[in-house]
Amino acid sequence: MTVETDGTPASAPAAEPGARAGASRSGVLMVTGAVMSVQLGAAIAKLIFDRVGPSGVVLLRLVIASIVLLLVTRPQLRGRSRRDWTVIVAFGTILATMNLCFYQAVDRLPLGMAVTIELLGPLGLAVGLSRRVPELAWAGLAVVGVVLLGGGSQRLDGVGVLFALAAALCWAAYILLSAETGRRFARVDGLSLAMAVGALVALPFGIASGGRELLTPTVLLVGAAVAILSSTVNYSLELAALRRLPARAFGVLMSLSPVAATLAGFVVLGQRLSLLQLLAVACVIAASAGTVLGSGRTPA
Repeated sequence: MTVETDGTPASAPAAEPGARAGASRSGVLMVTGAVMSVQLGAAIAKLIFDRVGPSGVVLLRLVIASIVLLLVTRPQLRGRSRRDWTVIVAFGTILATMNLCFYQAVDRLPLGMAVTIELLGPLGLAVGLSRRVPELAWAGLAVVGVVLLGGGSQRLDGVGVLFALAAALCWAAYILLSAETGRRFARVDGLSLAMAVGALVALPFGIASGGRELLTPTVLLVGAAVAILSSTVNYSLELAALRRLPARAFGVLMSLSPVAATLAGFVVLGQRLSLLQLLAVACVIAASAGTVLGSGRTPA
């Protein structure tokens, strides 16, 4: 049976217009919920940075999320090739590194800024894979946005920017490894195994940062909330949304992550951005959405 580009079986009867519209609306709500969930989780995570540090929060998030995913998916371990396990180890290592760098950036930058810079990762990957003139123009707009981020009333922390850029590079690698993992493992089995590997990678950093404080009830409760919001809820909503929306629409909606991050930073942490910096965020969002629309497809 052949499959269309939007994931619908070619031989399947056409859905009623009302049903398609309802599925699209629910898909939009699911993507919006996923984006808000992960950014709300990041904002809540910063509330305990002073107790366990960014690396401690990463450890809690990965350990708790991996336990939940492994219990739910119960991945098949037998019959895997050495290449399969190499991909899983690489995927888990990148996953841990991406989170470690991102939370270090969030510790030094407003959440909306950190997410805006991190979005350069998938944007740069899309431009690099396409290499067409329109995508290069959108990349130029993204660069303008990043330059504008340094303006306004807030001075950017240079180390925080470097961590955010490192997280962006890891996000691009994460996309490629996620696609490779998806070709080798059914459902989200590969992700659950990679999450466990990521927890092991983050273990020494988290223990050095948080120590015994990681085991206090309050910290564990907040860590569980971060894991559920940033890993469990958003993954579930994204997977459900992909069954209801074309990949292009999904990609455009995911480009709104900096908006969700800015709102979460304002509501939870009281962070404010200047008008110039909000314009910078808008430039990067437009560049990301424009690249998705122009390419006609979304990276995995």
